Amino acid sequence: MKKAYVFPGQGSQFPGMAKDLYENSAMGKEMLEKANEVLGFRITDIMFDGTAEDLKATRVTQPAIFLHSVVLAKCYEGFAPDMVAGHSLGEFSALAAAGAIKFEDALRLVYIRATEMQKCCEKVPGSMAAIIALADDVVERICSECEGIVIPANYNCHGQVVISGEKDAIAQACEKAKEAGAKRALPLQVGGAFHSPLMEPARLELGKAIEETEIVAPACPIYQNVTAAPTTDPVVIKKNILTQLTSPVRWTASVENMIADGADYFMEIGPGTVLQGLVKRISGSPEGMVIEGISTL
Repeated sequence: MKKAYVFPGQGSQFPGMAKDLYENSAMGKEMLEKANEVLGFRITDIMFDGTAEDLKATRVTQPAIFLHSVVLAKCYEGFAPDMVAGHSLGEFSALAAAGAIKFEDALRLVYIRATEMQKCCEKVPGSMAAIIALADDVVERICSECEGIVIPANYNCHGQVVISGEKDAIAQACEKAKEAGAKRALPLQVGGAFHSPLMEPARLELGKAIEETEIVAPACPIYQNVTAAPTTDPVVIKKNILTQLTSPVRWTASVENMIADGADYFMEIGPGTVLQGLVKRISGSPEGMVIEGISTL
């Protein structure tokens, strides 16, 4: 059985997240306290006792989900993947869990990424929307026909593509999608236009930080969002985690490629169950495949 471990992205946060890891594991407590030290504020207070609204701010959400996922992976005795992948932010969790980036270094990168993305959201208002039940190429054509900036941002599974860009262009694309037969064209409650050219200003600061961070070959191949292809090459990994900021998340192709390379066991590590649902839809849940998740010890 080949094991694929996958790590969730933004949107999986919840009040009280990782509190049990802090209370039930000495290693978990140590790692979470180290995170407070690295960040310069007690993110654990927000994670454990904050409201859903407190956790929504990008600069909090991203490191919180990263911490929940990576601390869980490090504390999980059965952690032995043959391959890993992460959805958007989750790619950083996957790299840290697989040993490509030291925990503290990856946390710093995630915090810089989150902070810079939040600045972009405040300076250049943007939006995202989920398009349901249209083929990928139809969504791509619709985006190309709209005035302004709008692109496919997340290829989540067959028939589910999230688009990202300027608010007016998103509204126009949603109308066109409905006319083309989309079951739904649903604006998302997000802070900005993630994985679109509107995130370009964040690339400069994140690029400097990535360049200064030591990245080594992970313990197993990582299927990266930008290419959906496996790699263990630190140079390729560095390039792709920066490019990811303004490029689509090719999750459907990533899962299909993992299956083609022999994955028949998928485990989602971290808060939520979103990726389990996507893997089931992408794979069709064939007989013999195991798809499960772990969010606590």
